Amino acid sequence: MKVLYLITARGGSKSVPGKNLRKIGGMSLVGFKAIAARKSKYCTRLMISTDSPEIQEEARRYGVDVPFTRPAELATDTAPSADVIMHAIVWLEEVAGERYDAIMLLEPSSPFARYVDLDNAVGMMIQKDANLVVGVREVEVSSALTGPLDQQGRITQIIDQIERRSALGRQDAPREYTMNGALYLFRWGFFKKYRALYKDREKSYGYVMDRYYSVEVDNMIDLQWAEFLASKGYVDMSYWR
Repeated sequence: MKVLYLITARGGSKSVPGKNLRKIGGMSLVGFKAIAARKSKYCTRLMISTDSPEIQEEARRYGVDVPFTRPAELATDTAPSADVIMHAIVWLEEVAGERYDAIMLLEPSSPFARYVDLDNAVGMMIQKDANLVVGVREVEVSSALTGPLDQQGRITQIIDQIERRSALGRQDAPREYTMNGALYLFRWGFFKKYRALYKDREKSYGYVMDRYYSVEVDNMIDLQWAEFLASKGYVDMSYWR
C-alpha cells in the first residue's frame, strides 16, 4: 500500500505563538510527527505543507520533503483543512505526477502519535478495507452528563439523558470516544470524491489511543501538560529517539 504521510503546519497560531516549533523534551512538535512518520513501515513519502520558512527549515532537519510553500490563502486560521489537503493532492498529481493509495494526515498539535500507532492504523485500514481511520480516545465525561441549557438556563435535557441512562443500567452504557487529532488516515480517491473525511458511515473506524498519548496542544496549559507527561515518563520518549 502506497501511503503519503502529510504533515500540515501553518506558521500562525494565536493561542500558542510559534506552536509547531515549540519543544517538548528538546524536540519540536513538528519533530515528533516527522520521526514517527519516518519510523513507520508504511511511509512511502513524507512531506509537509506549510507557509512558514522556519517550519520548512525545521522539517528538513528531520528529513521531511518540502516540495512547495503553502499559499497564503490556505494559511489563515479559517482556511478549511480540506482545501489544504486538496492543494497537496493536486500538486502531487499535476506537478510531481504522483498518486497514492491513502494519505496519513499528521498535525503537530497532537504530537504523541507513535510510529506503532501509525502502523496499526494502516493495518486496520487494510484489514477492514476502510475509507477512513482516525485516532480516538475514550472520553472522561459521558454524553449523558452533557447538553445545552434551555432558554431559561435549565438542565432539562441533561436530566432526561440521565434518566434514560439510569433506566438502561450503568453497566450497559457503552464506552464513548472522541477524535484526538493524532492521526487521520483516508483513501486518496475517497477524499478526492467527497473533499471531506466523514462521508462513509460503514467504512470509517476509530483507532483507540491511550489518553496520555492523545494530548492536543491548543493553549499554553496543554503544552505544559504535555511537557509534564514527557518529563515524568507517562509518555515514553524512546519512541522518538
